Amino acid sequence: MTSENTHTVAAAPEADWDALAAAFDDEPDHGLRDPEVRAAWADRLRTWLPGHPADVLDLGCGTGSLSLLAVEQGHRVTGVDRSPAMAERARAKLAGRPATILCGDAVAPPLGERRFDVVLVRHVLWALPDPAGVLRHWRELLRPGGRFVLVEGVWGTPGPVGIPAARLTALLEPLSRGVRVERLSDDSLLWGKDVDDERYAVVATV
Repeated sequence: MTSENTHTVAAAPEADWDALAAAFDDEPDHGLRDPEVRAAWADRLRTWLPGHPADVLDLGCGTGSLSLLAVEQGHRVTGVDRSPAMAERARAKLAGRPATILCGDAVAPPLGERRFDVVLVRHVLWALPDPAGVLRHWRELLRPGGRFVLVEGVWGTPGPVGIPAARLTALLEPLSRGVRVERLSDDSLLWGKDVDDERYAVVATV
């Protein structure tokens, strides 16, 4: 086990996501405006999501960039974001597509009794105060045989924030039948730049 998986990370800082929404897509891995960055995420997503049309729940969907990729790959998407400004941009991005964007908390999304084949979450779990409890709740949103697709990492020095892969896989083990970790730090196309911190995806089948 490497040191990057064992260090202590700080709690997430508060952010005003409504205020950040207008410029959110300016980051290469947020807006996916660069064709190469977009293609890199599309290629990864294709290997993480089912090979047949599925119901995907994108929690903390932001402006809907990953939701759009999933829809383009034939899936039906429900996106949830607590920021009205983010949700508005996601609705515009996905207009006319088989997608529904809701404004609500990713911790307890406003879904009623609906169940999904995939819970897709990118860079959200690390910012929540009780990731173990949140994962247990999200597990109840999945149909039998469904899967988590969680993109997370640890960023920043000297006070890093995030959730190490080793911790996340340990939290998922009692909730799933199989956990696969895919390192993403080495693929600069995903981020539009070279990165040297811990970035990864976990795919866990329940």
